[in-house]
Amino acid sequence: MHIAILDDYQDAIRSLNCFSLLNKHQVSVFHDTLPNPQAIAAALKGCNAVVLIRERTRFDRAVIELLPDTIKLISLTGAPSGQIDLEAAQSRGITVCQGKGSGPSTTELTWALILAATRHIAVEDRRMREGRWQTTLGRVLKGRTLGILGYGRLGQDVARIGHAFGMRIIAFGRASSRERALQDGFEFASNHRELFAQSDVLSIHLKLNASTRHLITREDLAAMKPDALLVNTARAGVIAPGALIEALKAGRPGSAALDVFDIEPLPADDPILSLPNVLCAPHLGYTSRDAYETLFGDAFKNILAFAAGEPANVTTMSRD
Repeated sequence: MHIAILDDYQDAIRSLNCFSLLNKHQVSVFHDTLPNPQAIAAALKGCNAVVLIRERTRFDRAVIELLPDTIKLISLTGAPSGQIDLEAAQSRGITVCQGKGSGPSTTELTWALILAATRHIAVEDRRMREGRWQTTLGRVLKGRTLGILGYGRLGQDVARIGHAFGMRIIAFGRASSRERALQDGFEFASNHRELFAQSDVLSIHLKLNASTRHLITREDLAAMKPDALLVNTARAGVIAPGALIEALKAGRPGSAALDVFDIEPLPADDPILSLPNVLCAPHLGYTSRDAYETLFGDAFKNILAFAAGEPANVTTMSRD
């Protein structure tokens, strides 16, 4: 098979141990995002399978309808998360296979952001290089309230670490998560506005779908404390357009730590980068070597199964 791997920004895929799974196949790796559906279709001419790295390139209907007829398989790194129009793929006779999650990588990145933001690590590093010394005062987490919006696997893991820091944990999410939070010994907010109002640190762990898109409003953010920190390692689309910038300029919440953005890669002139109370990371949650070995290992094994005539982990239901 001729396999295309798109959007390998770091030129990392060929260095993975799991890349050897494709030794018997022809592989083309693209490092820069292709600009439009026509460019994607042209680049994939003669290819039989495509590996998508999360949402870096979205395969919506406009892209899928232009794909060459040779494309028979799209292998995802992880589960569908709105990056592909499954109905359009099915109508073209393209099989879509999914993998599992990326393990603890996003959980650890969430805590890296929380700690870096509360102790102003990036600011102090920059100022030391300018010849300055101890210009800010951070604060400890013990005794403060950690809010978890979305109490699934990631939310639970982040909550447990917060508990180890001695934080009060309050969660909110689907009705099914209430029992889990209470069993874990944590509080469960009566509504998500209460969660926003009480949290000193609010960490978002929602999947992006029709029910969560733009769920967080300007009013929710305005209810936060002026010294609260909002952390988003989930998806930017769960916040209403423009609401976060407006809220940060108004001082509620007092700061944010973000790993996800509406446009990725984020343009250098995006207004979020001009705000002094924002810590930004370029969607690093799943981009660890360990996570890549898991994500791409699954994607490559799905390709081998398909090539052997035994497709595995096929998905046909839209998750968006």
